[in-house]
Amino acid sequence: MPALPLILVDGSSYLYRAYHAPNLGELRSSRGQPTGAIYGVVNMLRRLQKDYPGSVITVVLDAKGKTFRDELFAEYKSQRPPMPEDLRPQVQPIKDIVQAMGLPLLVQEGVEADDVIGTLAAQATAAGQSVLISTGDKDMAQLVNDHVTLVNTMTDSTLDRAGVIQKFGLPPELIIDYLALMGDKSDNIPGVPGVGAKTAQALLQGLGNLDTIYKNLDKVKELSFRGAKSMGDKLAANEDQARLSYLLATIKIDVELPCSVDELLNNEVNVDELLRLYEELEFRAWANELKKETPKPEIQANYVTVLTQESFSAWLKKLEQAELFAFDTETTSLDSMQARIVGVSFSVSPGEAAYVPCAHDYLDAPNQLDLDWVLAQLKPILENPSKAKVGQHLKYDRNVLLNHGVELRGIQFDTMLESYVLNSVASRHDLNSLAKHYLDHDMIRFEEVAGKGVKQLTFNQVALEQAAPYAAEDAEITLKLHQQLWPKLQESDELEKVFTEIEMPLLSVLSDIERNGALVDADLLGKQSIEIGQRLTALERRAHDMAGESFNLGSPKQLAEILYKKLELPVIKKTPKGAPSTAEDVLHELALDYPLPKLLLEHRSLAKLKSTYTDKLPTMINPTTGRIHTSYHQAVTATGRLSSTDPNLQNIPIRTPEGRKIRQAFIAQEGYQIVAADYSQIELRIMAHLSGDKGLMRAFNEDLDVHRATAAEVFATEVDKVSNEQRRSAKAINFGLIYGMSAFGLAKQIGVGRKDAQEYIDRYFDRYPGVKVYMEDTRALAAKKGYVETVFGRRLYLPEINARNRIRQQAAERTAINAPMQGTAADIIKRAMINVSQWLKSDQIDAKIIMQVHDELVLEVKNEFVDELIARLVDLMSEAVSLSVPLVVDAGYGSNWDQAH
Repeated sequence: MPALPLILVDGSSYLYRAYHAPNLGELRSSRGQPTGAIYGVVNMLRRLQKDYPGSVITVVLDAKGKTFRDELFAEYKSQRPPMPEDLRPQVQPIKDIVQAMGLPLLVQEGVEADDVIGTLAAQATAAGQSVLISTGDKDMAQLVNDHVTLVNTMTDSTLDRAGVIQKFGLPPELIIDYLALMGDKSDNIPGVPGVGAKTAQALLQGLGNLDTIYKNLDKVKELSFRGAKSMGDKLAANEDQARLSYLLATIKIDVELPCSVDELLNNEVNVDELLRLYEELEFRAWANELKKETPKPEIQANYVTVLTQESFSAWLKKLEQAELFAFDTETTSLDSMQARIVGVSFSVSPGEAAYVPCAHDYLDAPNQLDLDWVLAQLKPILENPSKAKVGQHLKYDRNVLLNHGVELRGIQFDTMLESYVLNSVASRHDLNSLAKHYLDHDMIRFEEVAGKGVKQLTFNQVALEQAAPYAAEDAEITLKLHQQLWPKLQESDELEKVFTEIEMPLLSVLSDIERNGALVDADLLGKQSIEIGQRLTALERRAHDMAGESFNLGSPKQLAEILYKKLELPVIKKTPKGAPSTAEDVLHELALDYPLPKLLLEHRSLAKLKSTYTDKLPTMINPTTGRIHTSYHQAVTATGRLSSTDPNLQNIPIRTPEGRKIRQAFIAQEGYQIVAADYSQIELRIMAHLSGDKGLMRAFNEDLDVHRATAAEVFATEVDKVSNEQRRSAKAINFGLIYGMSAFGLAKQIGVGRKDAQEYIDRYFDRYPGVKVYMEDTRALAAKKGYVETVFGRRLYLPEINARNRIRQQAAERTAINAPMQGTAADIIKRAMINVSQWLKSDQIDAKIIMQVHDELVLEVKNEFVDELIARLVDLMSEAVSLSVPLVVDAGYGSNWDQAH
């Protein structure tokens, strides 16, 4: 039986790779401690333990301070920035966990981790011991031999001798020479100027190692690679640099270590210490493993599958007697307008739940209760407004029940919204995430019972043995979550009011709006698609003319070739892989000075409108209602604003002719008009209220043009002498500052120098000192509390407000300033929607809300009620909150949405 391999872990390599991993970089504990790099490294170690049970796993980390290479070359690694501020505090916990896991840990001063690993690998090789070096560093390829293999746990790849040859075109013994010739930018190893990877490979393949090359410089010109004729001279001129690079790239294999390779042994795991560390860092799943918690059984004894009328009647009595019960539906589709009920589940107390299947129709499915009979029995209790229910995302269940003629009333609690109001950024708000976050419970997942991908079953096809515990668990866990979340909400009067007075009443209002739907003119959209398609073709031709050749405008690679190689435009930003970026923000910056990027942005914008709206909207018309039905999401944005999907109504541009044309396709049915009402400059008005600035308040209270008034202040001129250009600049300042825009950002937006932009900002704060004080106080309060609040007390937590990384901290500070305004604006329009909906129902006006977009409500109103409705609508929206400045609502009407503006 072969001996177990020795595992040598390049901890320093994995530390940085875990830190920069997209899915780990933002990981933090609830206290704001960064934990992504810790998680990544420990996860890799656990993977190694699983893949190589019984092997000694030794972790090697870089020590602080300089190494012998710094003495050889003062500029070695000099271009590397210092360790990121939010990575530094993760190093010691990694060391602590490694030791608690019982793994040998080596940190040797004066050398790098590579040298320690090289020395141990050499000792093992001499003893005939097989070694796996776990690293992501290509330099380690020089250590590979018949006994030593590289393994990259993060990419699941290995590199033995044959693998090194395949990857580099060279054997391991020439890797140092390879690095010496081409250099290494990451370590600031200079190499030979003009020698890249292909040239280095050609030199070594053609002549041999570095010494041989320098003995045969006259033969370099005979090699078949580009630039071979002059390469001999370059090599000769840079021999000292090549020799130095060779020394810098060579991993030492003779470091004096405190222990030899045969003394490395795994120690016993310190379970108590490891559990303490995992719990402190909030690695709950790993902590549970140590606690030896048994996984939940697939079917719990207290979950009942109701298949008879007698059993159902017994459960109905339980529901009637319960003060509150959890309710959930299982359906055929996620589209609430199309979905049909397959079964319903209930829970009246923790540990007690039932599933009532009604429409499982797979082969050999058992007899089930008739769906119409079940709903008829449930209808009185489900429609009883005094019978309190709790659910998870009950808006969906309400919509589905309405498909069957049942209106769900008495919706008192929704755990998705409880979690969202409590802390919108603590976790995602789906049931699985909440169960894990608040109950430390892993739920049965839909994929476990229905499968994945194209083979995924609809719920009616899922066997009852799997369906029943899945469905019953949904109800029971919802009840348990409510019992955890509701007391937390009650600790704050403001949060309790946000939940009970805004979010819960809004649930039914949004359900009604979704079901009302919007009428669209499919023929008009089809014509617009053709027009946009023609414009896209013309733009593509112009782009090809500008570039001097044809290329795919949708290919980042081809686009980068045209912009940066052929047209030689400046490279503003690179992708994570080092390629010049063609992202939208980069094109916007280039478009200020170059015509092709500007044209590309226009092409992208039109292509997106076509694919997202003019092409897609006609396909989304519900065959039953003849309308499109968006889905509104209450628990997605951090600030409280609603979002919509399928279709996303928030992203239809209003300032472009194409966007307005799309709005023209949103029409009223015959005999009706579209009425649109939106708040004017609501966030600026909220800023005036929050800051109490006298200048801003005067502008709004006297109904001045606030942008013109700001321009007069900033540009030191009379109001009636403000030019349109000055007003545009003042508008950019007004809105830019509440979004935390810097002088650099303002300069780019209004086309002035950074110094001038800073002067405008300084002058603005001189004229509106209350705004500056508000911003400074908000930053300080956010840093102290960890959150900011809207006028109504909604909280937005800011986990990075005290981050050591200054860039992240500044981003959190900008959010702290803007979030109270965005969140208050969101709360105001939500209150307005509730009030308008109640009025429409009580006065029986023939009108209905069909859309909510940003700060705007859109209604469909019978012709004879238009004037009456607009007057009352403006009043209700204006009275949604009392601020120290008036809320102004602009309203209009027309046969389509665009005309109503």
